[in-house]
Amino acid sequence: MAAKVEHFSAVIDRAAERKGGEEALAGLVMQPRSDDELSLLTSDRVLAQMTKSVFQSGFVWRVVEKKWPDFEEHFFGFELDKILMMPDDMLERKATDPKIIRNLKKVMTIRDNAQMIKDIEYANGPVGQFIADWPADNIIGLCELFKRQGSRLGGFTGYNVLRALGKDTFRLSSDVEGYMRSREVITGGLQTKGSLKAIQQQFNQWQQQTGLSLTELSMILAYSCGDNRVGFASD
Repeated sequence: MAAKVEHFSAVIDRAAERKGGEEALAGLVMQPRSDDELSLLTSDRVLAQMTKSVFQSGFVWRVVEKKWPDFEEHFFGFELDKILMMPDDMLERKATDPKIIRNLKKVMTIRDNAQMIKDIEYANGPVGQFIADWPADNIIGLCELFKRQGSRLGGFTGYNVLRALGKDTFRLSSDVEGYMRSREVITGGLQTKGSLKAIQQQFNQWQQQTGLSLTELSMILAYSCGDNRVGFASD
């Protein structure tokens, strides 16, 4: 299996050829936030991004963005203590307002995920520092924590949250999945523990080879193959 996986320099060369050269490729690749920047993330902004990513899942992202100011207003700027005091009937009323996206099950996740963040902070201190301190070589572990303790943060959503917050992470686009399958890094379901562990290990190996961030590696890999689905919604 290992013999089928390229040295990442070959991936970079192919991506650069497809995108008009190394300089053009570099201009397309995002950089993650530093740990110091991540540590400044406040609980309300983390909850806001979790909520946005939950509503974007399976929906048109630009519609969520257009309605987002109303989400901020309806949910008190995502202040944890205010969200946690909202009873079911208040959340149900909010979910009927056409100013936001009317999906009761997703609206209910806001309070659930506020409680998760509250629990994280009770056990570990500020959530921004918690995210900053989480090792990039085990991103799958942080996403598993979100999935297990939060609401509707499984699948791609946890990875989307982390990328949007600026945490260094790979993302599981169809192009990235296609590469991993073509090189037999994975053979089973994408979301199985075995597949996720193998993908994490492969990115870790490439990071050791290149010194690049997981964010850079993920985007360059997507640019190098398939349909180049590297827009923020899918890289």
